Amino acid sequence: MSVARVLSRGEFGLDAPLVQVEVHLGAGLPTFAIVGLPERVVRESRERVRAALLNSGYEFPSRRITVNLAPVELAKQGGRFDLPIALGLLAASGQLQPRASDTIECYGELGLAGELKPVAGLFLAALHASRAGHALIVPGANAAEVGLSGHAAAYGAAHLRAAAAALGSATLSSTGPSGASVLPRSLAPGLCLIAGPDAAADDMLADAQRAGPATAPSLADVVGQWQAKRALMIAAVGAHSVLMTGPPGSGKSMLAARLPSLLPPLSRAEALEVAGIAALSGERLDPRRWRARPFRCPHHTASAHAIVGGGPGVRPGEISLAHQGVLFLDEVPEFDRRVLEALREPLENGTITIARAARCLTLPARFQLVAAMNPCPCGYLGDTLHECRCSPARIERYRQRVSGPLLDRIDIRLTVPRLPPAQLLQAGGIEAPQVDGPPSSSQTPAQVCAARERRLRRSGELCAFLPAAELRRCCVLRREAQLLLRRSCQRLAISARGMNRLLALSLTIADLADSDTIEAPHLAEAIQLRRPLQSQR
Repeated sequence: MSVARVLSRGEFGLDAPLVQVEVHLGAGLPTFAIVGLPERVVRESRERVRAALLNSGYEFPSRRITVNLAPVELAKQGGRFDLPIALGLLAASGQLQPRASDTIECYGELGLAGELKPVAGLFLAALHASRAGHALIVPGANAAEVGLSGHAAAYGAAHLRAAAAALGSATLSSTGPSGASVLPRSLAPGLCLIAGPDAAADDMLADAQRAGPATAPSLADVVGQWQAKRALMIAAVGAHSVLMTGPPGSGKSMLAARLPSLLPPLSRAEALEVAGIAALSGERLDPRRWRARPFRCPHHTASAHAIVGGGPGVRPGEISLAHQGVLFLDEVPEFDRRVLEALREPLENGTITIARAARCLTLPARFQLVAAMNPCPCGYLGDTLHECRCSPARIERYRQRVSGPLLDRIDIRLTVPRLPPAQLLQAGGIEAPQVDGPPSSSQTPAQVCAARERRLRRSGELCAFLPAAELRRCCVLRREAQLLLRRSCQRLAISARGMNRLLALSLTIADLADSDTIEAPHLAEAIQLRRPLQSQR
């Protein structure tokens, strides 16, 4: 056989298109050419493959070698094609007789001694291979990442010889259209089963979590700040965005970091989507973080490409990496204005389209924005312990760094005051009893989950993401609430978008109170939570 084909997959956003690695051995002077739009790392695989074959006991064919990576219009990157190229060379030279190679996909970077090294982005490849009913041969070091996908026929190999023996012995099984897998009775030497059906993957995850689960910080760590805790609970129920204003050290960052502890775990479908975005960015997947909500906290010097996405490889930005989780922007006025304005469309649409000259990519970006800022440049406006020395004009310029259109899309605007030292030092202050305050921190996550489930049963979507028409249908206001809404719109000059955000926030508060209608107290609390910054002096 002078021509051989081995299957693999490339990368294109959240898709993993199938790539056929075609190897041809022809007459002529010995050369080794790789075509099909390979990047530099893929072209360099020639030397790695040559050394790996020789050091593994195989013969390197002294022929005119042409490797074609089809389809040719798809850019190929990374070291994942080393193993399929090497196996294709063995098959084309007659040193390997592959069995059922049209249902087996191969991935792996080769070391010079023939060992298989891990490669990035195999989670997406495993997902698409499972849907196609293909088996996988991957490096053993990628076991945890591939296992999270729940692939029913994924196998890990430590060396080129083990992968070649497996491909030539017909011991691997594919999943088939129904997803069921018939496991082989015996595996090739050096080959191990990574993940069986979903139950096996769940067992692996349970073992990893027992070894050291990654838990989010608890809201019980925060002393006092009952109004802020109540606002975070409302934000968690409806996935509302939050802006916290307060002096330095008042606890804004601490409160934001504890919002994920109030959110329910990701569903399996959401976890797969979040893990796929992380794999696209090149991040290693941590089994301890499986089904945990993302929490991203970029520095204020981050560029627009880092926040929104893009760059030479059109990678996902922080807003996509925070999908189904929390994006925290500390010191939000210090961010570049272009970065902040780029958040406006994703906050409403839940997606981001990155258009470049070479490609256009649409990624999910349904995140919960939490921003924090000081009340003035020095940070001590209204503080009881420090005197503010900022002029009114300087304060106004500082606040105008966050534009009105962006503020209109933030549902909750919260003041976080500095606590007196006596309250910080008192014993038992974390769970101090409050007559009208929110429930204890141990009860809050359960109440949040119950309120979210009620809303999902009623409309199938959280309040922050309800379309305008569906929002108006769900909002049933009592007469007192209607009168209060009319007076508030006249006095506060609320925009059309602002009215929708106010109704969505009121509906969330009603869900938290297990009420089918929006009462006047629900609307009044929502109005207080959407106070403009100027009234927080």
